[in-house]
Amino acid sequence: MDQITSLFTSNGLQGAPTIWMSLVAMALAFVLSLVITKVYQITFTGERYSQAFVHTIIMMSVVVSVVMNVVSDNAGVAFGLFAVFSLIRFRSAVTNAKDISYIFFGLCVGMTAGLFQFPLAIVLTLFASLIFYLLYKVDYGKGKDTQLLKVTVPENLNHESLLDDILDEKTDFYQLRQVETTNLGTMILYTFAIRSKVDTKDQVLLDAIRERNANLKVSLSYLEMRD
Repeated sequence: MDQITSLFTSNGLQGAPTIWMSLVAMALAFVLSLVITKVYQITFTGERYSQAFVHTIIMMSVVVSVVMNVVSDNAGVAFGLFAVFSLIRFRSAVTNAKDISYIFFGLCVGMTAGLFQFPLAIVLTLFASLIFYLLYKVDYGKGKDTQLLKVTVPENLNHESLLDDILDEKTDFYQLRQVETTNLGTMILYTFAIRSKVDTKDQVLLDAIRERNANLKVSLSYLEMRD
């Protein structure tokens, strides 16, 4: 229990924090969260930008710094607050996985400032912001999202390997998910899950398939929102 308690009391201060130290912690959390949200705006590549999300990161960082002031000397209070926070749920879905890392980033900076580790909070903000920016600039991990490819084929042209050579050439992965008849049984609708190669353009893939299926309907949709 003493080791657990020490996690909340090792804040580098002699005695209880003063109101002025708490104000400095909140001010620093606010300034550093502005840096975080600026990096977020620069590196944002999604489809649904939200000003409210930016404001949330700032407010969470400041509020968490105050929470850490409260719990820094009392492990019992800390566990009680964590139990309360565990009941909180986000009412709106996070559509971009990268947004989760920015939320955690803001929380960590607020926690560090709230424990009065001011140099560490500044270093964390600058270093992590640099990593986010570099990953954005070099486009690290670039790849195509998984897509749903639906191809309508006339019954007289239908055979199992009709599109295999095209998909082998244009995709890194493909898998047949569904086969169904349409248009009173005169057409076959194939549904594939595919992941196109990085250099494959969607239009080029569609054109190649249209040449094979007598120029009937071909559709390509993304399973997840594109960044």
